[in-house]
Amino acid sequence: MTVKLSSSSLAGLPPKVAGPNYDRSALKAGIVHFGVGNFHRSHQAVYLDDLFGQGIGHDWALVGAGVFDGEKIGRGKLEEQDWLTTVVEQDEGHMSARVTGAMIDFLMPGDAGAIIDRLADPAIRIVSLTITEGGYFIDPASGVFNPTHPDIVADAQPGATPKTVFGIILAGLVRRREDGIVPFTVMSCDNIPHNGHVTSDGVIGLARLIDEDLANWVSDKVAFPNAMVDRITPATSDRERKILADDFGLEDNWPVFCEPFRQWVLEDHFTDGRPALEKVGVQFVKDVAPYELMKIRILNGGHATIAYPAGLMDIHFVHEAMQEPLVRGFLDKLEHDEIIPTVPPVPDTVLEDYYQLIEKRFSNPKIGDTVRRLCLDGSNRQPKFIIPTIADRLKAGKGVAGLALESALWCRYCFGTTDSGAVIEPNDPSWDRLKATAKAAKDAPAAWLAMDDIYGDVGRAAAFVEAFAHALNVLWANGTRTTLTRYLASKL
Repeated sequence: MTVKLSSSSLAGLPPKVAGPNYDRSALKAGIVHFGVGNFHRSHQAVYLDDLFGQGIGHDWALVGAGVFDGEKIGRGKLEEQDWLTTVVEQDEGHMSARVTGAMIDFLMPGDAGAIIDRLADPAIRIVSLTITEGGYFIDPASGVFNPTHPDIVADAQPGATPKTVFGIILAGLVRRREDGIVPFTVMSCDNIPHNGHVTSDGVIGLARLIDEDLANWVSDKVAFPNAMVDRITPATSDRERKILADDFGLEDNWPVFCEPFRQWVLEDHFTDGRPALEKVGVQFVKDVAPYELMKIRILNGGHATIAYPAGLMDIHFVHEAMQEPLVRGFLDKLEHDEIIPTVPPVPDTVLEDYYQLIEKRFSNPKIGDTVRRLCLDGSNRQPKFIIPTIADRLKAGKGVAGLALESALWCRYCFGTTDSGAVIEPNDPSWDRLKATAKAAKDAPAAWLAMDDIYGDVGRAAAFVEAFAHALNVLWANGTRTTLTRYLASKL
């Protein structure tokens, strides 16, 4: 017999499931969050739930928001259970479930008018985001906001109803400016370098298309703290729903499964107060950059390192990739030879200890994180997680054999078939372009590096061009296993 999750069932949750120990009816909204997906619900929402459980910050509850029609599906699932989420933490020898209650409402995605009204409410003091890399309108090669994107141009037209996150946020700020209300803080919780700066570039860049004075006001008055966020959180499938029902006796439309580890390092820069998140493990620092660079290069770069060889070898789960000696060996060698040496010292952190922790987390057999998820959206992820490391190696006159092989593996993956001949379904917003370019690169490797919006100057650097061409040729001639074997023996 299972219990269906809802407010009315909180008092009778199954014995192994913890629930909120605070009165949800007394919570008041303080944060509007765009992008209510799995990561947000395993991370920011959990920290807030912990805080509320200490009897603190009950005026900082979450209100969900979104701009895409597809987000209505998730909203519907959560509405059926009164915005509650079950979070299941898993690793080897450990599994626990808790119901979190930090969210109290979820505005209809795409309803710009209703969202802007809520943003204009003085009670809302933070607007947070997990909209993934593609939602920031960044030009991949330059890493700078692209004001010529058609969606941004449309939002800048006089009288336009905004359709982008930045357009809606800006409209909310305009209303507050007109009403004499302190502007809210805009807090990115996305896994992108300098996420606060990137967000401010987007909001201010859009404002500049509309009115220079408005852009200057946003620049002067609105806080955009940078943050480093971390918790491996795969997508939810029927597998996770079944585990929750079978092992815990709870039915949840959209549970979240994640690793026990979580980290949030945040700059203490807010316009109108903030929750006391330092009481529940958030590290407030003056400058997030050292932590962020460490994580992006060692963890996210590490994910990219294992993703494509595992994908080409038809490996399904990430922990299975780590059980394959060639993949694990590739990660270890590339990290120690080329990635970790580009990471400057981080306060109170030993980089080797951090790498060992990452290796352990990747190997977690319970998470069910998929190789396909790690392979997703390389056209947005490679310019953030891998290509800057290549640039730093080249600048220092150091070797790039391993990084060139990682790039060649990505190219080979985008050809659209694994080494066994299995078809790889589209796995990138630019899949058609990547597939066509990968086909051209089979005979002319430089064609891949000619994607200037992705590789920029790196794609024209002679040392990298040569190393990439060699790695790709070896891959096509010998396959992934033999190529990795040669690389590990330093015979590539």
